[in-house]
Amino acid sequence: MSFEESASDLIQNVRSLGFDLERSIAQKKLKIDYVRVERAEIQETGEYDLEGLFIRLNHAIDAIGAKRVVLDTIESLFSGLDNTAILRSEIRRLFHWLRQKGVTTIITGERGETTLTRQGLEEYVSDCVILLDFRVIEQIATRRLRIVKYRGSTHGTNEYPFLIDEAGVSVLPITSLKLAHTTSTEIISTGLPGLDKLFHGGGYYRGNCTLITGSAGTAKTILAAYFALGSCKRKEKVLYFSFEESPDQFVRNMASVGIQLKPFIRSKLLLIHSSRPSLHGLEMHLLSLHKYIREFKPDTVIIDPISSLVTIGSKGEVRAMLARLMDMLKMHQISSLFTSLWQEKSVVGNSMEDAVSTLVDTWVKVRNEERDNNLVRSIYVEKSRGMGHTSEIRDFIVTDKGIRIISANMLMKQGHNGSGKAATLSENGSNYKS
Repeated sequence: MSFEESASDLIQNVRSLGFDLERSIAQKKLKIDYVRVERAEIQETGEYDLEGLFIRLNHAIDAIGAKRVVLDTIESLFSGLDNTAILRSEIRRLFHWLRQKGVTTIITGERGETTLTRQGLEEYVSDCVILLDFRVIEQIATRRLRIVKYRGSTHGTNEYPFLIDEAGVSVLPITSLKLAHTTSTEIISTGLPGLDKLFHGGGYYRGNCTLITGSAGTAKTILAAYFALGSCKRKEKVLYFSFEESPDQFVRNMASVGIQLKPFIRSKLLLIHSSRPSLHGLEMHLLSLHKYIREFKPDTVIIDPISSLVTIGSKGEVRAMLARLMDMLKMHQISSLFTSLWQEKSVVGNSMEDAVSTLVDTWVKVRNEERDNNLVRSIYVEKSRGMGHTSEIRDFIVTDKGIRIISANMLMKQGHNGSGKAATLSENGSNYKS
């Protein structure tokens, strides 16, 4: 029963959300009754009641055997009639009648200045009260939902973001889950054989959260692409979130270093989603991530880089958001990889590294350093829970054939030339110069 929109307007307005009301009406699963209340067309004489509304509701319920009734919105009755005392009494009687009728009733109402509803009555006679809120913080809008009360049942009391799109409404409980998820003992490859050798198990545990940190230009994204490539070669689905590059740009750049991702995109093993962090608030990003994970059902999730999220939230807020995301990924045994930009503390502050490093299972660091007027990349494993790893810092080079990690034995064998620069290295029959 609608007091604001006609049936034709309602059908048209919700069509963009994926609801086909005309089909439901044709199948006699839905009946829309539009009650038009215009103050200018009403003249009150003596006392009145809502008996006519009861009759219309009763007829509509019996006509299709309805189990649910929606009244949208109750304020329209108060705006059209002056005697609020009688109206409040009649609405109380309406709620009681609907309960006896055995139907689940949803009533929408506008929020008052000091009460949850304009009249301050509905929340007291209702069994469940759900408060919807729309707020803008630093030019970023977020819709939130909170269950104020629910008689006879325990319920979450936090605010939950919700998203309205072409698929309808999506709600994500953002509170962290209990640390009760199961763990796997299966070891899988990082996609880069040289990196696998840094772990005593020859890879990392399935379902682990891995963090790669480094300054700009240390090949963090290339390493992330290797993780994606390794999963795709195992016929596992990969969901890649990029906050800095479009899908086409990412695929082109990885092809320049020998990582071919297009075949896996065509075979639907790899899905790349790109957006700027400023598109949503942190909660909405978490909700979007959850939605893509639910629909795509990946085995591996990669986010590159998480440091971009600092632009839309504080270190504590980003850490809380990522903790909830990691809980959800581990609950579903989804392997995950996060990259983060590392900067000198004296310049900006190593905020993301401090915020996330304690949450992840494996932490890999990459860095650039100057040696003899040359910029040399190096990589090492800072930690790996439940698995031994080498403590050596290994140099590596990036070529058109990919990343080559240089072992300590190779450096000792090759030595250095007289100029102090690294000598030419030969591996797999190909020559590369550092």
